[in-house]
Amino acid sequence: MEALGGNGAFWGWTLPDIRSKKKRFQSKSKSSDSTTEATGAGGYRLPLKQAVTAASLALTGDTIAQLSDRWRKQKQSLSGSSDTSKILSLDLTLGFLNATGFCFKLSLRALRMTSYGFLFYGPGSYAWYKYLDYCLPHQTAQNLMLKVLLNQIVLGPCVITVVFAWNNLWLGKLSQLPNKYQKDAFPTLFYGFRFWIPVSMLNFWVVPLQARVAFMSTGSIFWNFFLSSTMSK
Repeated sequence: MEALGGNGAFWGWTLPDIRSKKKRFQSKSKSSDSTTEATGAGGYRLPLKQAVTAASLALTGDTIAQLSDRWRKQKQSLSGSSDTSKILSLDLTLGFLNATGFCFKLSLRALRMTSYGFLFYGPGSYAWYKYLDYCLPHQTAQNLMLKVLLNQIVLGPCVITVVFAWNNLWLGKLSQLPNKYQKDAFPTLFYGFRFWIPVSMLNFWVVPLQARVAFMSTGSIFWNFFLSSTMSK
């Protein structure tokens, strides 16, 4: 442990004594938080504004990803035909036959991602950002780099773990979850570093605490669209 710095040091950064400040962290609350958080039965305070924001943006991002993916597949299926009238007729027929099924699928998947944003990502990421600001309150280059690093090695894996589990639970495929982690978790995590590291730097450097969940959720819209476009090639 001395090789890592010792006495709470982490590669040259000295982290605060969390135990000595635990009480102050629990009692500390901004006035803006009290207006946007709902108090639950065991003293838990749900950051309602952040939860609703994350749910709304998760719904938006997933809907855009589904619609763009469907449009791309239809375009590919009709690209081989040179008869314009045939293309139009087939497109209308497919649209009529598949509208009900697609709307149901879109609604179910959108509900799944919206509930994930409301129950997990919104409250969880807000608590994480608040904790990082408490431990590393000063806007220095070292603190910024440490926040970005911790965000990638702590929050990133947690988000992927929870969202995969939540999706498989809704799909009734919990037995396939270990294989899903083994096949897709690490590629998704490492592939996302190229996108989320720059976004995280902006998030911690210029975005205030109250807006960070919204900023990262907005980034998720572009990330989901990018993944949908890339994986379909």
